[in-house]
Amino acid sequence: MTTRSAARPTARERLLAAADELFYREGVRTVGIDRVIEQAGVAKASLYNAFGSKESLVCAYLEGRHAKSAARITRHVERRDTPYDRLLAVFEAQSEQFAEPGYRGCAFVRASAEAHPGDQVEQAAAAFRTWVRGLFTDLAREAGAADPAVLAHQLHLLYDGAGVSAGMDGDPSAATADRTAAATLLDAALMGTGRTGGADRG
Repeated sequence: MTTRSAARPTARERLLAAADELFYREGVRTVGIDRVIEQAGVAKASLYNAFGSKESLVCAYLEGRHAKSAARITRHVERRDTPYDRLLAVFEAQSEQFAEPGYRGCAFVRASAEAHPGDQVEQAAAAFRTWVRGLFTDLAREAGAADPAVLAHQLHLLYDGAGVSAGMDGDPSAATADRTAAATLLDAALMGTGRTGGADRG
């Protein structure tokens, strides 16, 4: 019995795949729509039918990056048993990302740097940052931090800094350094609660 071959990707899927590669590697403003269309191998009308504009395509690219990043982080977090370890797992997910071939830094930071104030691209980048901050806040609260919002802010700064370092310096070990720093911050925030990185971390 012959196995039916996988369905050919739709024009929208091919455009998104091309946009994901080109926008991340070269920048959302540098890459024109003709480059994306050529790489996707579709007619120009397909782009406007699927997305309406380049800005909407950029937003779709960022939304796809958001979904993949959130899934990767969530996968690492859900593997851990204690709130303490679940929080540090966010940085372990970064380590996996930094080790990917062609890593060039945070896609959202890169896109936001090229965005116009208040436009859809900036909003899409901000949505991911809001998700990360909310995750840190929830995990800090579960771990027993007295002020989860303050700890989340500190951890988010570490997260951002490691992404910039790994991208600009080509140094995947930045993830190890920021995880160590995160553990130090977390232990300090939990000091006196009996829920530090010692025996009782649940």
